Amino acid sequence: MPNRLADATSPYLLQHAENPVDWWPWGVEAFEEARRRGVPVLLSVGYAACHWCHVMAHESFEDAGLAEYLNDRFVAVKVDREERPDVDAVYMEAVQAATGQGGWPMTVFLTPDKEPFYFGTYFPPQPRHGMPSFRQVLEGVDAAWRDRRQEVGEVAARIRADLAERASVYSAGAHHPPAAADLHQALVTLSRDFDERRGGFGGAPKFPPAMVIEYLLRHHARTGSEAALEMAVRTGEAMARGGLHDQLGGGFARYSVDAAWVVPHFEKMLYDNALLLRAYLHLWRATGSPLARRVALSTADFLLRELRTPEGAFASALDADSLDEETGASVEGAYYVWEPGQLVDLLGPADAATAARLFSVTADGTFEHGTSVLQLLADPEDFDEYEAIRARLFEARSQRPAPARDDKVVAAWNGLAVAALAETGALLDRPDLVEAAEGAADLLLAVHLTPDGRLLRTSRDGRAGANAGVLEDYADTAEGFLALYAVTGGPEWLQLAGGLLDTVLKHFTDEVSGALYDTADDAEELIRRPQDPTDNATPSGWTAAAGALLTYAAYTGSARHRTAAERALGIVGALAARAPRFIGWGLAVAEALLDGPREVAVVGPADDPATAALRRAALLGTAPGAVVAVGAPAAAEAEVPLLADRPLVGGAPAAYVCRHFACDAPTTDAAVLAERLGVVVE
Repeated sequence: MPNRLADATSPYLLQHAENPVDWWPWGVEAFEEARRRGVPVLLSVGYAACHWCHVMAHESFEDAGLAEYLNDRFVAVKVDREERPDVDAVYMEAVQAATGQGGWPMTVFLTPDKEPFYFGTYFPPQPRHGMPSFRQVLEGVDAAWRDRRQEVGEVAARIRADLAERASVYSAGAHHPPAAADLHQALVTLSRDFDERRGGFGGAPKFPPAMVIEYLLRHHARTGSEAALEMAVRTGEAMARGGLHDQLGGGFARYSVDAAWVVPHFEKMLYDNALLLRAYLHLWRATGSPLARRVALSTADFLLRELRTPEGAFASALDADSLDEETGASVEGAYYVWEPGQLVDLLGPADAATAARLFSVTADGTFEHGTSVLQLLADPEDFDEYEAIRARLFEARSQRPAPARDDKVVAAWNGLAVAALAETGALLDRPDLVEAAEGAADLLLAVHLTPDGRLLRTSRDGRAGANAGVLEDYADTAEGFLALYAVTGGPEWLQLAGGLLDTVLKHFTDEVSGALYDTADDAEELIRRPQDPTDNATPSGWTAAAGALLTYAAYTGSARHRTAAERALGIVGALAARAPRFIGWGLAVAEALLDGPREVAVVGPADDPATAALRRAALLGTAPGAVVAVGAPAAAEAEVPLLADRPLVGGAPAAYVCRHFACDAPTTDAAVLAERLGVVVE
């Protein structure tokens, strides 16, 4: 019989709707029930593409006997971390502080006042590898709650106080925006963590550092640092050639379990692929690399083919698991891996030998049970042969049972996709990608934006969820709209971005320190207000907002927005040298601040080839964070302030480049404009 999750819009919650556990969604009612019954709350947090969430659900939450015990002694609350990142962030911080590690599924026990007092992640059904069984955990927590209630309350109060003290660090005082020396020191620190042999930073597991790559490319563009460019290029190539990258269908998995990018954790997330699409596009723009161009296009094609929803937006993720055709069991990576015999059956001996050599398929295998994850360690000598084999393998793979899709639409991640697709379509002459970006933006406007200008975080099947947008939703959606404005010239996108950023200033910003919070001042009150300037899998909402504010200020001349961006970037100066891997987007925005950013106004008739040439040169520029406005010659009352008072030059289309309140002489020559903006490819 379905439980209270049956009406959820989250695919993750719906996966648990038939559990014998009497799940409650997060809400006032659940905690009132716990208070009425005098029992603690079990909070279980995960997401639809989470492998170990599926494992724990099958082992424990589908167990009728365990569910009976759980229902009798606890109020069980299930949360999709992608719907409620605020809830996830607050309790994950507590888990990491208490245990030194975190992850999903996250298992936290709370008082009816939402205070945590016991933590963990995955618990097995029987004691294993030094871990207690989930049943033992439940029994221990129940005994403590019944017999040592005062001690539990003291622990909960102490944890709550510790979390409040941690939060105060970010708002303790204003920091100055990072200077050039800070950004150089960040590069020095990154170089110490750089894996010279295999690319990337640190050891296993390795996550794709899209935000750090953006910083490295911008730092190179501003300073000419070859070390920065080399780290970006070598990391990009290593990821593109390894198993992290889907060599048949495009796109990237979540992370590599090893340090050499061979074996991925196979789930594919929208945010990773949106960020990496933009990173590879910018790698191509900075170097002209054919590999980076191919990867950018194949990633864009993956987004459109496998993640676009019928409503025109983009789904959140593909599962790591799919059904094994031989056993019928759900197995991680089954959709993606190959055995040598499968290649022979499909391609014949000669082409199978070529495919095995091209894609590093071995008899021993690089994954489990003699299977191999496809890699492309070097470019093929015969691209036509390679493409023919790749196409046949891709077609055969498409007949396998596909991984499940979490078709929930998240505003922030769609904003990232809008920005990446819009830029890629413009720079690589793919108008269909720009059209897809506009379609996703239209869905955000129609479904996620409320009449009072607030954002809702998620939707599904064109129906909005109930959860309020958090800071990253406003910041990344604004980023997407600003990119659309640069590409299409539609002033409505700039105006819409301004509206979202005004909400950021009004509801998410500390007026005293300039610090930013992850939730609005009128959002649900948790045990503390979430606030984190560091990147996780996506840019932090804090620094993403700083970037969008800076871009908007460059278009409009708004001192208010620029000042807010500068104040928000103060935290980057404090963290640049100590933790550059975790403040990559903030470093990238700081590079734009130091460079200006440059403001490029292209004026001329839309149908004039000279206007198009100037516009393309502007968009190809590598100057950090440069903003581009294109329009007909306008008077002082121009709809977009950057275009105001910009006449034609000698009757011809012209480009104006300004920064730091000074402008170069306008030019009608696209080659001159390209030189001013650091264009590398054309």
